[in-house]
Amino acid sequence: MSLTGNWSYPTAMKFGAGRINELPDACAAAGISKPLLVTDKGLADLPVTQSTLDIMETAGLGRGMFSDVDPNPNEKNLDAGVAAYKAGGHDGVIAFGGGSGLDLGKMVAFMVGQTRPVWDFEDIGDWWTRADADAIAPIVAVPTTAGTGSEVGRASVITNSDTHVKKIIFHPKVLPSVVICDPELTVGMPKFITAGTGLDAFAHCVEAFSSPHYHPMSQGIALEGMRLVIDNLPRAYADGTDIKARANMMSAAAMGATAFQKGLGAIHALSHPIGAIYNTHHGTTNAVCMPAVLAFNADAIRDRFDLAAPYLGISGGFDGFCAFVQDFNDSLGIPRKLRDMGAGEDRIDELAAMALEDPSCGGNPVKLTLENLTGLYRAVI
Repeated sequence: MSLTGNWSYPTAMKFGAGRINELPDACAAAGISKPLLVTDKGLADLPVTQSTLDIMETAGLGRGMFSDVDPNPNEKNLDAGVAAYKAGGHDGVIAFGGGSGLDLGKMVAFMVGQTRPVWDFEDIGDWWTRADADAIAPIVAVPTTAGTGSEVGRASVITNSDTHVKKIIFHPKVLPSVVICDPELTVGMPKFITAGTGLDAFAHCVEAFSSPHYHPMSQGIALEGMRLVIDNLPRAYADGTDIKARANMMSAAAMGATAFQKGLGAIHALSHPIGAIYNTHHGTTNAVCMPAVLAFNADAIRDRFDLAAPYLGISGGFDGFCAFVQDFNDSLGIPRKLRDMGAGEDRIDELAAMALEDPSCGGNPVKLTLENLTGLYRAVI
């Protein structure tokens, strides 16, 4: 079976090895003739990026690039990206890379025509209606990792550089017009990034599956996304050139981000403040938090995981799934505690207060409070 396809859900997607060569067609479909490729500092000089710029240049699209993007992108990166877009006379964005490049690229396209500060569009109520929708530039997204799924998301996570709080900025038109999912672009990922990003996709699926909200479509996508990660992440981790495993992980990443329309939960509520304060890798942080959160939510989610476990090839129902998750983390080199990633117990009260404000709290099957979040931080740090 060829792992290639053209999908229209949740947006237009060109999926398959070698399809980065269709980038000029994707730009044309999105109405872009002079794109700005937005990526992160680490990717800017790598062959995968330079060859993409070559494809753009050969097609007459120029080779405009902005790469002053931090691992946890902030409003200063965003302001600089908007300035580069305007200075270059661009008419659209190619959001290129992992979560940071994708998130910031989407926000550059979003903010280039707005007159209000980015924080006015946080994912609260109907704040997104404050934006001038007609001023949002078209976006083509090209993921180079298999984790965040930001390529199919209608939001970006931006860190406030003053408060170190991660904010989710939402607008329906931030969903890219066209996505190119080429698993060959992920072949060069180092092992720890393969593991961390893959477990980010897994966390998205686990939390969406656990969320109490009603969304049967997301529930089904989350279940199959978990299966794809379980079956393929160890293979991609062991052999980065296994293109079939890489393709299945790229699908799982997009599925996780599609599924979490149903909600995220305590894993992400804990992870976002840790990433903002200690600059840890998001997916790896999620993975460390997962065992404690599963135990915390046990009474509310046991029945659904009892049903899911056999489909996932795991015996022992929910308890077997929990044991599997810890073994899975261990096999992929994930630390058991956040202290091993630089987090300390001295700021737990501050972290818990930040976590309680995180929008992810709303999707947790057990109500989160300052007290139980404090306890969870003690467990995971």
